[in-house]
Amino acid sequence: MEIAFTDKDTYQDIFNPEGYLNTYYHPKSGILVVDGFLDFALRKLHEAFAIRCVKGKTLIDIGHGPTIYQDLSACESFDEIIGADYTDRNREYYERSLRNEPGTFNWNDVIQKVCDMEGKGTVEEKRKKLEKTVKKTLKCDVLKKNPLEPLVLPKVDCVMSLGCLECACSDLDTYRNVLKNVSSLLKIGGHLILTEVLNCSSYLAGGERFSCLVLTEEFMRSALVETGFEIVDLEVIQRKYDKDQFNLCNHDSSLFVLARKIKDVN
Repeated sequence: MEIAFTDKDTYQDIFNPEGYLNTYYHPKSGILVVDGFLDFALRKLHEAFAIRCVKGKTLIDIGHGPTIYQDLSACESFDEIIGADYTDRNREYYERSLRNEPGTFNWNDVIQKVCDMEGKGTVEEKRKKLEKTVKKTLKCDVLKKNPLEPLVLPKVDCVMSLGCLECACSDLDTYRNVLKNVSSLLKIGGHLILTEVLNCSSYLAGGERFSCLVLTEEFMRSALVETGFEIVDLEVIQRKYDKDQFNLCNHDSSLFVLARKIKDVN
């Protein structure tokens, strides 16, 4: 379904964290659970941090939304994680989830999966490690040359953004510029980790429909190279279809990419 571009102020006004989590991450009916994406993302993140040894001092998690699963492997490889998101509700919910406050989404089964992949630890130990490692979450606008404006941070070792950039961009040229903006936060030699849904034009969350930029694997490969990155690992999985869910989010596959910054591109 084609809809008008959803701008950042609309996200600020109407995006509902609880509705999004229930639609996409409910353990039995969540779209990204049923279609295989969540397990795929957990596996690829584990590979990136535990096997490919992506590590360093600071990782910025851009567009984290109300989820914390993306930081579960990263917190073992970085001294600190800085969250970053545009909407106030998402930053607040993210912080509440890190503290495991009553009423927040239950990630325990997901945390246990990550512990099992790592071959160590308990859910409680992982929660404590995560809360200790995530230092703060900041207002972020990826459409700005410095997404963390007015703050200017030292360049970091890794930037991660899962399922965010395709929602922030109205067209492919904007997406390329956003990659440059995000790259400005990274050291030369630092790593970028992205996941995106492919061939998706819109998605439903909390009873509201939001636009999504249609992306392809070919575009992603070329855009990353054009913006100064070397692709280290890129994998695409086809969606496991549930016809009842297709109208909620019409992607046909999901992409994970790990890339290394080799130069700045103006």
